Parts: sequence; C-alpha cells; structure tokens
Amino acid sequence: MTQKSLKTQTLIRTGIVLAILIALNIISIRIFGRFDMTRNSQFTLSEASKSMVRNLDDRVTVRAYFTEDLPAPYNNNRRALLDELNDYKAYARGNFQFEFIDPGGEKGEMDAQQQGIAPLQVQVIKEDKAQVQRAYMGMVLLYEDKKEVIPVVQNLSTLEYEISSTIKRLTSKSQKKIGFLAGQGEPAANGLRAAEEPMRKQYEFTAVDVSKSTPVPEDVTALVVMAPATPLSEVQKFQIDQYIMRGGRVAFLLNKVDATLQKQYGRQIDLNLDDMLAAYGLRLNTDLVRDAQCASISLVQQQSGFSIQSQVPFPYLPLVSNFSKGNAMVKDLQGLILFFASSVDTDRVGALGLTAEILMRSSKQSGRLTGMFMYDPLQHYLRSDFTEEGIPLAAIVQGRFTSLYQGKPAPADTSAGALPPAASPLGTSPETRIVLVGDGDFARDEYIGGNRDNVTFFANMIDYLVDDAGLITIRTKEAVNPPLDPVADATKKIVKYADMGLPPLLVVGYGLFRWRMRKARKKAMEGA
Repeated sequence: MTQKSLKTQTLIRTGIVLAILIALNIISIRIFGRFDMTRNSQFTLSEASKSMVRNLDDRVTVRAYFTEDLPAPYNNNRRALLDELNDYKAYARGNFQFEFIDPGGEKGEMDAQQQGIAPLQVQVIKEDKAQVQRAYMGMVLLYEDKKEVIPVVQNLSTLEYEISSTIKRLTSKSQKKIGFLAGQGEPAANGLRAAEEPMRKQYEFTAVDVSKSTPVPEDVTALVVMAPATPLSEVQKFQIDQYIMRGGRVAFLLNKVDATLQKQYGRQIDLNLDDMLAAYGLRLNTDLVRDAQCASISLVQQQSGFSIQSQVPFPYLPLVSNFSKGNAMVKDLQGLILFFASSVDTDRVGALGLTAEILMRSSKQSGRLTGMFMYDPLQHYLRSDFTEEGIPLAAIVQGRFTSLYQGKPAPADTSAGALPPAASPLGTSPETRIVLVGDGDFARDEYIGGNRDNVTFFANMIDYLVDDAGLITIRTKEAVNPPLDPVADATKKIVKYADMGLPPLLVVGYGLFRWRMRKARKKAMEGA
C-alpha cells in the first residue's frame, strides 16, 4: 500500500467518524434522554411537567437574570437551572424558549429590577478576602400578555415545582377557590400560613359561613372542615351535605378529643357529625392513638437544684410513616407528625356502594387510649401498651354518596335574617370524594414545627380534591431523609459493641494472616 493511498484511507475514516459524531449530535437534539438512578427521579422532569409543556398552545418565554462568574455554591444554581430549562425545552415542541441575561451595569440592573428581580447580597472570596457582592438569581416567565416572576432560584430541590406551577398559573384561565368552614371555632386564617403559603399563588382561599341556611358558594371547588370546636347545627350540616350532593369535594380534618400537653388530660368533643359521616361510610372513633414510633417533646426537669431540658418521646404524637403506596397524596411522604389523633373506620363503605382507601396507618407497635383520657409525658410505657398495628388514621372515600337528608324535609333556620329552607333537597351526588383525617391540627403553624411533610400532605390533599394530581407528583420529589425504623434495645447493643470490637479484630486477624503467610514462605525457602 502506497503512502498516498494510506493517507486517503485515513482521511476517509476521519470523515466517517466526524459524520457519525455530527449525526449523533443531531439525533441527541431531537431525541432527548437521561439515566436517573435517584429514588424519586430527582434530576428528571416528571410526567406531569412533560405533559404540561407538550400541550402548550402558545409559547412560554423564560428570561433568567443571573449574574455570571458567581462562586460556589451559587454557580451550581445557574447550572442546575440551565439543565432544567433545557429539559422543558426538549419536551415543549417549540413552545418553550429561554435566554440567560447577565444584568451587569446600571442599565442591566435597572432592567432586572423593573421585571421584579431584586438584587441579593452574596459573600465571595477574592484575593484571600471575604467580600459582599450584589448578585441576581431570578427569572421571569412570559405567556401571551401575562407575566410571572420567580425572584430567587435558591432551593434546587423544589425548582421543578416552582417552574411547573408557575407555568400552570400562566396558562390557566381562572384560579380555583378553596373554602374553609368558619363560625365554629375553627383555626384563624393567620394560623395556617405555612400550609397555605406554597399554594397561595395556585388557589384562592376563602372563609365559608353556612349559618342562616347560606349554601356553600357554587365557585368553591373544595371545602375544608378543619378542627371545629363546637357542634354544627342541622342547618350547617345540611348545607355541607347539599354541597357534596352537587359534586363538591370535602376534607374533614377533625379532633374527636380535646387534648393538650399542658392539661395532661383530654375530653370528648361532640361535633354532631357522627350521623353525617356514617351516611358517607365513615366513622371517627372516640380514642387517642399512641405509637412507639413518635415525635419527642421538650421537657424541663429539676435535678439536684438544676433545671435540665431534655427530649422525651411522647407516644400521643405519632410519627406516621406507614402510607398507602397507591395514592398520590401520601405515597412519597416520609414522616408525618399527628397530634392527639383519633382512629378512623370505613366499615360501612362497601354496603353503601362506595370505595375507600386508608391513607395512613400507625406503626407495628401502637395502641389506643379510651374512656378516661389521662396521660403523662413522663409515663413509663410497657410493651403491653403497644399491642396493635396499622391503626387507620386517615381515609378517602369516593363514589356516589346518598344524602343524610334524603326523604326528609330540609332543616329550617328560624333566626333573624336566615334564608328559607330548600324546597327539594338533593338525594344523591355525582361521582365525588371525601377525605377524613383523625387530627384537625396537623397543618396549623403552632403544631407543624419544622416538619415539611405535614405541609406537603395538606397541599397534596387540596390538589387531589381539585384534581391537580400532577402537581402532587412534582411537589413530593424533594429529597428527604426517611425516618429510621424502630430498633429493639438488644439489637442496638449488638450493633454498638460490634462497631467497637469488629474493626480491631479485623486488623488483628489480618496481621495474623500476614504473619502466617510470611512464616510459611520463609519455611519453604529454608526447605529449598
């Protein structure tokens, strides 16, 4: 083979390799794929997000205002956002475009601030000195004549939810309304800030007063009956019942026992709802569920004249991790804390032609307190106190419900200013759903603490009631550490002493093995 022909073959091979590389690049642009080995596919768009951008009927434009050359960890935010936006663009069929803008200089900063992106003060290290630098890390989303702003991209674990929920708001024609029953001693609206804040842009929240025969407004998509403290009248029950008969969705978050840590005793609450829940196949039991898998409380104890604060496990604050794996509301939750919760039953559902699903249960070591509701945070609990397992704590029932007032006259309110009763009450509902949780306080600010799953469950429940299941799958993708399974004391001791003794034994054993090998090798050499 001549040198000229060899050179020609080399050029041909190089051309073929380049052609293959170009073809692969073109294919990779048009056919997008990714291998994501994380548990909840943290780095892959959910099917809900993909479906949303595939079905866009007009272009969504994103302008990301990001200061360039930021140090770690802020530069990771820009890289993560770029990857995320590329994913959206890959599935949007041309209806999603984005650009990165470095708001440098006075004109650039003014443009960013006019768009609603405020500057941040970040600490950077330059020339071995800590300095404070102004930086921009936000974005603006545009759709038709509407605009939404995400002022700061900071929490990367919720980035997809922020973008997708913002796109959903932009492309929705109207905002759904969530009603909260008022007038029966329910928590004030300012006591639910942590629970409502993630959804405030998505939904409109309103108080609903059904006294004086006032019906639940037609534009309320879902109604939340949360921790009423006094009994509901028949007129109020009738209005809630008729809302369900019209196809409304209701969440009953109820306390059956009034109990607090300060009082160390509880009393039964009569809400006058037992017959209504029974008509829908549900029952809230008069008990308090205790669980060996529980949250701890802070107690100050006196020892030798000193005040010592300690964390004490309290079984009446169950840390729930036994969730239904088939329901989007709870399947990706890790640990939900309930406060003096009562058990629920769905025994009558089948006889009524309805379907029920238990959303959460207690652990394998649990029990119930009935009768006299006396408890002591310092009580020493025995194994016999936790003989039950899987006690139902929340349920959802779906189907066509029969009215509690079917075949009965509508109850009348004789108070001044009340509306006349309905002439012909509705007897059956279209397909709808009802949620019952045996704790009315799990979403209140004063009880949540730092437990994110309490907020997530409340938001998921609202989304599920209004058929926004797609947002649930996005919201629950955040990486969290699941609670540890309870371990017996004997197992803890075995693991403890194994950790202490096994490493030295392995080192000694390896040393003895090497010594025997050297001795055998030396003996073999002497024999030779």
